[in-house]
Amino acid sequence: MKKVVRIGLVLTMMALCVASAFAGGSNESAGSPGKTYTVGICQLVQHNALDAATKGFEDALKDKLGDSVKIIEQNASGDVATCITIVNGFVSSNVDLIMANATPALQAAQAATGDIPILGTSVTDYGTALGMENFTGTTGVNISGTSDLAPLDQQANMIMELFPSAKKVGMLYCSAEANSVYQVNIIKAALESHGIKCQDFAFSDSNDVSAVTANACSWSDVIYIPTDNTAASCTETIRNVVEPAKIPVVAGEEGICKGCGVATLSISYYDLGYRTGEMAAEILRGADVSTMPIQYAPKFTKEYNAELCSILGVEVPEDYVAI
Repeated sequence: MKKVVRIGLVLTMMALCVASAFAGGSNESAGSPGKTYTVGICQLVQHNALDAATKGFEDALKDKLGDSVKIIEQNASGDVATCITIVNGFVSSNVDLIMANATPALQAAQAATGDIPILGTSVTDYGTALGMENFTGTTGVNISGTSDLAPLDQQANMIMELFPSAKKVGMLYCSAEANSVYQVNIIKAALESHGIKCQDFAFSDSNDVSAVTANACSWSDVIYIPTDNTAASCTETIRNVVEPAKIPVVAGEEGICKGCGVATLSISYYDLGYRTGEMAAEILRGADVSTMPIQYAPKFTKEYNAELCSILGVEVPEDYVAI
């Protein structure tokens, strides 16, 4: 009997030791650091809209992944060749994901890798940006992202609402930005269908913004500027021309409007970037980027620049919100 008891005690102690060993292994595993992800951000240029999108993206990644994600942020200072250098560096470093902020950054990333997941933001039309005909909303490749496209027909309506007597609207934009050309063509078609004359005033880079803006002022009753990164980085230059000429600017986004415009139908670029960051977290956890639909801003706001409206004598309806 005593022998049986002793055997039972030994078996009990062995069971406790095994259970303790498994418990200890579980605690060690829970306390050990998990996988760390590296995300590279290539931002085309520094201006309010793109800065807000990058901030939203980074905040979302930190909220979703905490300290398990390392972010490398680089700015190309408006130079497409620098975008190419930046993303090639990310590819060489084998980052886990690339965020491309603005169309030229996205195009550089597309050319650099077909394997690393890429998310774009502040990109207006992905079909145009990526050279994909009959684009249906998903790319089928290693690219997805968010679009900053506001309803262009509503922007055209805004021009007619604020300036019902306008007969000529000048289109001021950078010819090197494919998404700007896309927006301008749609706005022109909408305005011309109402008998309003439109004319393009395209600059090739920041060096001829002032001269081209002056030409636009001499012809136009109103100027329209789409969501254009070069224009967004040159709002002070544009304002220095349009304000003395007393020509109002309707802009495609808030940053341009704040710098040189009177009104815009705009989105929150921070919210857009945040949604992009949420998509990035999903991809890093295993989601397939190739099947993720392009996401769009959930809401749009009619905004106005109170200072410039006062200077130019522009009256806005009550449903507009001051920037």
